[in-house]
Amino acid sequence: MADEKDAFYVVRKGDNVGVYKSISDLQAVLRSSVNDPSVSVFKGYGLSREAEQYLSSHGLKNAIYSIDASNVRDDLFGKVVACPFRHPNSSKDKVTGKNPLEKRPLQDVVGSASFPINPQQKHAKLDFLQVPPVSSYCSSCIIEFDGASKGNPGPAGAGAVLRTADGSMVFRLREGVGTATNNVAEYRGAILGLKYALQKGFKHIRVQGDSKLVCMQVQGLWRTKVQNMAELCKVAKELKDQFVTFEICHVERDLNTEADAQANLGIHLKSGEIQVECDIPKA
Repeated sequence: MADEKDAFYVVRKGDNVGVYKSISDLQAVLRSSVNDPSVSVFKGYGLSREAEQYLSSHGLKNAIYSIDASNVRDDLFGKVVACPFRHPNSSKDKVTGKNPLEKRPLQDVVGSASFPINPQQKHAKLDFLQVPPVSSYCSSCIIEFDGASKGNPGPAGAGAVLRTADGSMVFRLREGVGTATNNVAEYRGAILGLKYALQKGFKHIRVQGDSKLVCMQVQGLWRTKVQNMAELCKVAKELKDQFVTFEICHVERDLNTEADAQANLGIHLKSGEIQVECDIPKA
């Protein structure tokens, strides 16, 4: 798994190119460019000192758009992955009528997919840095999961959201868990998302949630000391082994709001009852 501290983002806006070292650095340009079709975003790891010096010599400093795309060498960025941004589209925004970009986590604006790029494109020029159609991501999926328990233990629900690799939401899932702890509900949310992704034929998976316990145990980095948690972890590991590629990471709670909303809706369902909402983008 690539180290996020070495991540960088290449942003092309028309004929100009900017490079950013962290998601937070992207905030201003992406929030002002959500509906701009000329903007595309790509993610890479380990920007070389030579590349930084080259960019600086051509006028690019502090991520200001001042280098022309025609000046970008073929091998400047190495391997990069499509990291398209999207317009946040939550039911909460629709109800309140608030600006959906206002005070929203930036990870809701830029996708965080890290799936392998076609090796033939590894050293392609920025001419190819245009966001591919969603259909090219048909086998890749981002799963966001969460769990909720009112009382811990108490009435509990599990939630999951499935997105295509470009960040477009396609499924919202929620399940009633009965009376359970928050940790059990979190595991049930992850398992709910994994099962549905398999059912829909996804092969390459990135899973993220705000339960560090689930993320670390599924990776085998933390031990499972409680029997029911060990059983849930075993189920999750058996599911993950059925995918061609699998990645799981912990995110902060404010980056997991949609899955959290589904988990809280799941509290009101009967134990084992599952509801699915489909939100497949129109062609």
